[in-house]
Amino acid sequence: MPAPRDQQLLVRAARLYYEEGRSQNEIATTLNVSRSSVSRMLTAARERGIVRIEINDPTGRDMDLEAELTTRFDLRDCRVAEIHSGDRPLSRVGDLGARWLLENIQAGQQIGISWGHGMQAVVQHIPDEGGLDVEVLPLVGGLSAVDSAISGEELVRDLAGRVGGRFQRLHAPALLTSKAGRDVLLAEPSVQATLDAARRVQVAMVGIGSVGLGSSAALVEAMNLSPAERAEFDAAGPAGDICARFFDTDGKPLTGTADDHVLAVSLADLGAIPTVTGVAAGPEKAGGVLGALRSTVLDVLVCDSSLARALLTRDAG
Repeated sequence: MPAPRDQQLLVRAARLYYEEGRSQNEIATTLNVSRSSVSRMLTAARERGIVRIEINDPTGRDMDLEAELTTRFDLRDCRVAEIHSGDRPLSRVGDLGARWLLENIQAGQQIGISWGHGMQAVVQHIPDEGGLDVEVLPLVGGLSAVDSAISGEELVRDLAGRVGGRFQRLHAPALLTSKAGRDVLLAEPSVQATLDAARRVQVAMVGIGSVGLGSSAALVEAMNLSPAERAEFDAAGPAGDICARFFDTDGKPLTGTADDHVLAVSLADLGAIPTVTGVAAGPEKAGGVLGALRSTVLDVLVCDSSLARALLTRDAG
């Protein structure tokens, strides 16, 4: 056990350094010791528990998982929300997604967004402060088949309002009952113009669906596929969707009847956009997100630690 006088000296040195911000040279002069002695005293203060250093990352990111995902899937950037018991993964991912967006968009840019709960969480975490000269565009038509609060049109307007930017509308549903109906709308000049503008955005942020879950399942049901068409869709091995465009576990786009019902940019269109960021939360999304990563459409991924670990496990299997 250290002598009381020694312990008091360590406490004094620690207070001068950590609480008052004095340099080690200043502390050496104050205590009438050498600078090297101050360094040893501060080390001893930590070893004896007099000083306890706690690093608090307010963003709650898991840097190790970010680095591993970035390397494994050749991403340009990755943000992983560190999830603890009681945390709500979607809210945490929404916060990180909002931070990423505000850090990476610039005045004068056009921003494309899709729809869904992940994108809703991102938009809800954008401060309502305005001041950004950007234009927000929908990448997919309005989605009457799902909750209107997470539709592309609602989120486009909300995001533009929060950042103080402009926005364009896509006056068409995301899903049509037939290819003929979809093609009629695609021929409309206003629809053509908005989709063309969406293809030219500098940054796109998209939700990632996983087949059989939530809004992704609602999309398939809303297509009203015949038994033969549904069998064709299932046989193609759908894993997930982005902008209502489905792909398999290898990231290959699914073509055919189901795709012909969709009014949105294509996966090829997304791949040509300079920066595309995908947003997803929860390990149950692993199948869809893994397919999205293998499609090479995504440049950036924002997710939570439970999903990140599930992705690494699946990809290694």
